[in-house]
Amino acid sequence: MTATVREPAFDLAGYLECHAENVDRALDKYLPSANLRPESIHDAIRYSMFAGGKRLRPILAIAVGEACGAELDVVMPVACGLEMLHVYSMIHDDLPCMDDDDLRRGKPTLHKVYGEALAILAGDALNAMAFEMLVESGDTEIVKEVAQAVGTLGMIGGQVVDVESEGCDVTGEDVEYIHRRKTAALIRVSLWSGARVAGADEQTIQLFSDAGWALGMAYQIIDDVLDVIGTPEQLGKASGADEIHQKATFPKVFGLDESRRQAEEYADEAKANLIATGAEVSPLCTIADYIVTRYH
Repeated sequence: MTATVREPAFDLAGYLECHAENVDRALDKYLPSANLRPESIHDAIRYSMFAGGKRLRPILAIAVGEACGAELDVVMPVACGLEMLHVYSMIHDDLPCMDDDDLRRGKPTLHKVYGEALAILAGDALNAMAFEMLVESGDTEIVKEVAQAVGTLGMIGGQVVDVESEGCDVTGEDVEYIHRRKTAALIRVSLWSGARVAGADEQTIQLFSDAGWALGMAYQIIDDVLDVIGTPEQLGKASGADEIHQKATFPKVFGLDESRRQAEEYADEAKANLIATGAEVSPLCTIADYIVTRYH
């Protein structure tokens, strides 16, 4: 009898760790030295940029770039620009005038260590630095698309409606509007830009873009769920903050079980679009599964 040969399971942990290290090395090279005047702002930027984290958005861009045949050094400036934008948004989200969080990834938030003024300026600086990185692609469409993803029709617009919805009765449509812009827009453009910088054709770029929307929704829904069921040790920050601030979330509207079901549905939708590209997308499909099963 011939023994069944099984393909080795994809090592997601190793893949994520390897590319997170690649991103960290690139960021260390791109960011101003903490010894460069004004030292305080550069030290603050580095405090937030290297406070830990999954580096999900740059890794998604890298994974798509790899799937489309791009070398790492071609994708990396765009990937780092996306991570700078993500960290800038977290710095501002944590401020007392926004979510008023004391911890992020198990460490004191930037404004708790450096003060509110420097935290605002550090976020502003990262926003500017991010677009320096994006210009390295030589593609103005990438710059434009990312700018729209973080502007009033994207992340910032979602954050505005999120703040305005606190304490209000909200519908599923309201929550989807917030999540699609506040979180999914930047994740979507991470996949889109990875395909674009790799020179993929328009149909392939669109499929990765559609996958990105679905992945972004799945990610934020699970974030909502984890805020209800997670522990501070798992999350690296206080749990239950959404209920305290009366945030518009999926569990608030749909309950935990239905929220999880919808997250899994979005993950399946993302994988269907990824597979339809015809590229080698095993890392991306495994990331989609991880997004809906993670606990932090």
